[in-house]
Amino acid sequence: MVNHYLSVLKNDFQGRPTPELAYLAGYGAIINHYNLKTPIPHILSLVSTKHRKYENELWRVFTPRHMPVDTLIGHLTFAMKYEGIELGVLKALFTHVTGDVIIHEILKEPTGQYSRKVWFLYEWLLDQKLDIPDIHTGNYVELVDETLQYSLNANVQNSMRHRIRNNLPGVKDFCPMIRRTTLIDKFITSGLAQQVKKIIDHADPVLLARSCTTLGFQESNSTFATGEIQVKDSKTERWSRILRQAGNLPVSKEELIRLQNSLFHTARFLTPGYRTDESFVGDRDRRYGTILPKHLPAKAHDLDQLMDGLFQTCEVLERDAEFDGVLATTLIAFGFIFIHPLDDGNGRIHQYLMHHVLARKKFFVKEMIFPISSTILARINEYDELLRHHSHERLGLVDWTTGADDQLAITNDTIDLYRYFDATLLAEFLYGCVQETVEKKLPDELAYLDKYDRMKHYLDNHFEMPDRLIANLVMALNHSGGTLTRNVDGVLNKLTEQEVEMIEQKYAEIFI
Repeated sequence: MVNHYLSVLKNDFQGRPTPELAYLAGYGAIINHYNLKTPIPHILSLVSTKHRKYENELWRVFTPRHMPVDTLIGHLTFAMKYEGIELGVLKALFTHVTGDVIIHEILKEPTGQYSRKVWFLYEWLLDQKLDIPDIHTGNYVELVDETLQYSLNANVQNSMRHRIRNNLPGVKDFCPMIRRTTLIDKFITSGLAQQVKKIIDHADPVLLARSCTTLGFQESNSTFATGEIQVKDSKTERWSRILRQAGNLPVSKEELIRLQNSLFHTARFLTPGYRTDESFVGDRDRRYGTILPKHLPAKAHDLDQLMDGLFQTCEVLERDAEFDGVLATTLIAFGFIFIHPLDDGNGRIHQYLMHHVLARKKFFVKEMIFPISSTILARINEYDELLRHHSHERLGLVDWTTGADDQLAITNDTIDLYRYFDATLLAEFLYGCVQETVEKKLPDELAYLDKYDRMKHYLDNHFEMPDRLIANLVMALNHSGGTLTRNVDGVLNKLTEQEVEMIEQKYAEIFI
């Protein structure tokens, strides 16, 4: 028997237990009723049979008075009003039902703001005009409700046909969204960019210049280590120089190829540019060679379209001075790593894009090294879990197989998985890393360089040690907690016990 009701009682939805027996509403009800093959929104809505409203990590529970009219437009109205815009769900719905169904629903209240939003989004997502006359009266309404999701503030396009102001933070071919949360709002209002400027303004210019060198090497090593790659010092130094150029040029296909070429001195085993075959992130079974994917990137056929969309969105976000820099960085850098457009170098360019967008959004001055990758490396388990969670819920939506040559083939349309996604958890994570970098990593590095200079001055004045020996000696003291137990370059053979004790005491005075 076919169930014609969208609002159905549930105590479990696609393996996600509900906090109580309640009615699905909004996007959850639509996904359930039409059996849509799309990633499930992070937070879903229920209407309780009890008179109490609450929410937890996965569910938002409303009272009976919030029950939507049990029609498609009723649940779309509820979703737009309380859940925001889920482009992936809407695209799946619009391709599942006919345009006549959407017209019928919109014409129930054609001038209502939520009907107009649905109408606009249908035509925007599908690039198909519905047989509905233009609206000529009424106020323009913001497409994205800024109390629910972060949106554009500048260069917003008006649609005269729908009387809608399109403030989506992206273009049709790439538009991830971020939900407004208390944590992100707290980060935004904490003034981290101003703190970076204050640190720079108050730092000794000589120390600041040296910090760019030391942080450059650290950041370069961290960028490779995040991808579990061992590299030679020359490659680390080369990538360090590249990181200092972040933000100088707009991101483009040509710029990505330049970066990729900078990573690999030889192209013997690599063709620069977008990959031409399907790819996967994961392992192969040792015995049979079976693919064991952790992440399935976008299809090679879709890369030009997706990456052009990403570049356009990056430009849109850069032009909007009011759109938060860390949120813009989240959308672009993580969007890139999910698309995975290159045969090799994706992880390092993902990290580069963090520096690039932060610099373009003037979060820090160009030529400065902002050691965000070092902070991420210290939180690598959390970072990996976020990527794993994002990929895991999409693996089941990709139909793939392998041919006789063991080449991966993807047999269904997957482009929307990479165009539209919720980046809220990623934004909260990245903002936490940015905060830690600003409040701890940068000040600690400048303080260390100052202490090192004081220790170097002491060793130079009292013992006339060469710079290389001083560097090795301080490193040994750092590793041993201030006790000179290792005979660095034979230095213990040349110092008296009293001199060793003097050095240890001075180290403790300066560093501990």
